[in-house]
Amino acid sequence: MTDETTTSGRLGTRQASASPAGTAVAEPFRAPAGATAVPTIAHPETPSDPVPPSVRAAASWSWRFLLIAAGLAGLGWLLAYFKVLVVAVAVAVLLSVLLAPVVTWLHRKARFPHGLASAVAVLGMLAVVGGIVTLAGNSIVNGFGELRDEALAGFQQTIDWLSEGPFALTASQLDDYAQQVTDLVSTNSSSLVTGALSVTTTVGHVVAGSLITLFCTLFFLHDGRHIWAWVVGLLPKGSREKVHQAGRRGLVTLGGYTRTQILVALVDAAGIGIGAAILGVPLALPLAALVFIGSFIPIIGALATGAIAILVALVAQGPVDALIMLGIVLLVQQIEGHVLQPLLMGHAVSLHPVAVILAVAAGSFAAGIVGALFAVPIVAVLNTVILYLHGHDKFPNLGADDHLEMRAPAKKGVDTAPERATV
Repeated sequence: MTDETTTSGRLGTRQASASPAGTAVAEPFRAPAGATAVPTIAHPETPSDPVPPSVRAAASWSWRFLLIAAGLAGLGWLLAYFKVLVVAVAVAVLLSVLLAPVVTWLHRKARFPHGLASAVAVLGMLAVVGGIVTLAGNSIVNGFGELRDEALAGFQQTIDWLSEGPFALTASQLDDYAQQVTDLVSTNSSSLVTGALSVTTTVGHVVAGSLITLFCTLFFLHDGRHIWAWVVGLLPKGSREKVHQAGRRGLVTLGGYTRTQILVALVDAAGIGIGAAILGVPLALPLAALVFIGSFIPIIGALATGAIAILVALVAQGPVDALIMLGIVLLVQQIEGHVLQPLLMGHAVSLHPVAVILAVAAGSFAAGIVGALFAVPIVAVLNTVILYLHGHDKFPNLGADDHLEMRAPAKKGVDTAPERATV
């Protein structure tokens, strides 16, 4: 039998021809002369992917998390490297939020120019802080002699209690313990000298940071809105307005936290200071000032600084007054943790006490005392800002009528007019 061909279209197709055995055998396609052959590509069957989709998705997210972690680690290293500057600016922001109502009142009610109102507010703050430091310093100087005498008497009372009390220590045992303390001090004398030098360096950093804080506070009060407008102007136009409104709400949260924490610190300082004064513990006023400063670390600050008051009571007046002082400190801490923090701080920052404790713990692990001090306000501001960016406004009464005005980038020979952040 002869091959039969049929053409279809331009190229045509080859029909199967019959083999001598009578079976049809498909012949390979041969394009007619003058026609362009179209190559065919074989697609072998691919085996099924042995990696499950869940593992593939986990791997895809893992490298993204690693990049985010690397970026956060780099940011943390930069913040730690410039910690003096970062802490100074952060304190300046807190002080600016605290003094802003004073500047507004002086500007609107007393008709002070804005720059003069800012300077008066900063000088007033310095006067208050200086007065407290002066009173505390005078109290320390005047009470040091009394503290020394009472410390010697209290030390003798403690020795008598250890020898005649439940421990029943002999004189030789007490001498051995005293010798161990002396040997410990002698062995670590080099460490003590190194610590003294580090304290000197820290004092230098504190002085430099204080000057930076005062400088930044003054300019944040006087020109803070223009500085914020410059920061917002770095963002894309479409996101400027929303970031500005979120920043306004974060600032309100920060102001509420600062004012509430000052009230809590005053209550803690008054409670422990009055208790120390009633017991006749020397240096009651400096101890109250120390508790006030320490109470800016929520919940644990008053307890930590109150331990110093307990130690002073132990050294100056013996174990009985020290136990009473311990009860006063614990009572003040319970009032703060169960009354002041839930009612005042919870309303100001809308954070659960558990979140406050976890934030303080995480901040202290990451950056020590500085981290514990700034952990709660950072978490509170982030909570407000993130909620607003996701459509939940915690301060709807603020509205959205406040807009930033900023100048567009200047062009040569063209006078630019200020534009709003919404443009």
